[in-house]
Amino acid sequence: MRGLKLRQIYTRTLLTGICLAAMTWLAAAQNTPAPADANAPSPAAADPQAPAAQPPAPAAPAAPAPLSTPAVTGPLSNLPPAIFDAGPFGKIAVNGFLSGIGLAQNNSVPGDDTTQAALTNGQVFIQKTDGWFQFYLQAGAYDIPSLGLPFLATDKTISDLYGPIPVAFLKLQAGKNTSFQIGSLPTLIGAEYTFSFENMNVDRGLLWNQENAVTKGIQVNQTMGKFTASLAWTDGFYSNRYTWLSGSLAYANGPHAISFVAGGNYGQTAFQTFATPVQNNGSIYNVIYTYTKGAWIIQPYFQYSNIPTNAKIGIVKGASTTGGAILASHAFKHGFSLAGRWEYIGSSGNAAENAVNLMYGPGSAGTSITGTPTFQYGGFFVRGDLAWVHINDFTPGAVFGPLGTKNNQFRAVAEIGFVFGNNIVEKK
Repeated sequence: MRGLKLRQIYTRTLLTGICLAAMTWLAAAQNTPAPADANAPSPAAADPQAPAAQPPAPAAPAAPAPLSTPAVTGPLSNLPPAIFDAGPFGKIAVNGFLSGIGLAQNNSVPGDDTTQAALTNGQVFIQKTDGWFQFYLQAGAYDIPSLGLPFLATDKTISDLYGPIPVAFLKLQAGKNTSFQIGSLPTLIGAEYTFSFENMNVDRGLLWNQENAVTKGIQVNQTMGKFTASLAWTDGFYSNRYTWLSGSLAYANGPHAISFVAGGNYGQTAFQTFATPVQNNGSIYNVIYTYTKGAWIIQPYFQYSNIPTNAKIGIVKGASTTGGAILASHAFKHGFSLAGRWEYIGSSGNAAENAVNLMYGPGSAGTSITGTPTFQYGGFFVRGDLAWVHINDFTPGAVFGPLGTKNNQFRAVAEIGFVFGNNIVEKK
């Protein structure tokens, strides 16, 4: 018991100290203005015989650009929003995604068919992005296919996870570089986002299966030069118990960006649902590097998670996972692109000591490889996943096939969809 309390105190202190120190350091940093060039030539005297200078031609208006929310990694690209006058709310931006998939896989488990079809996205995004008072609302139907897990129908995904309004928050822009968000928020954890259109691949990966996705609470964001930091107090894995702290610190310079992310529960609970697994009682850490230049996006990242022993809530022996992944995408001409993902993750513990199962039995490990060719033309896109998952050191009955003893699964997915934004507004 004393060891458990010490670990809880250590985790709470570590997370809080790192995140608050990063925020304090950023807020204290000062931008030093560049010194004036003492050798700059003085303006030449005006020539009274010279013709009057012609005024410069007015600059062309900037082309509309997609908004930063919802986040879209690529190779898919969002469209600039449709803008509507909403009276007292001012200008409102609207986007939407509509997509469906067909899926085929081998070694499906009982209750999971070898072929599936579903609506992956029927969502609209409504947001106000100017002024001190802003908001974001994401509503509709969605499915979240993930490698290594049975497929879940769209209606069950909505009812068992985040409801018909999965993400919605108020944003208070307290200053040029400071903002506060409150509501149902995207997680800070991990390199992959939640919904299929946001990511390089249609299916989420094995590392993503250890992360939270949507979380409720309060988040503060601070930007200072090339650094960006966020600190959030939330309910972790959608638990309605506000005992999670998470934070991120990112540095970007040209095509390079690196992020350090940490999150953890400083108060454990026996409460579990489909949206709130045992991982809600642990902590998780990421180091993510992203290279973006020209036609390339390359993103390797490392992840570690730990679930401590706590017999009071049924965790007789804790366990951890350690994993890494490489995601990459290359855009070709005429709207074609190719994305790929390789990942490995392993868990600690064994069945003899009754360690908590975080994957396919205590001590199991998994590898996946995914390739995703994509074509997008304006608001239309089509793409497909070809993926393979291999599991090592599994517990019989915990993997694939009718008896849960097959350690390989192949999956093919085709997704077709439409992106909506300013393409739904009549051109003037």
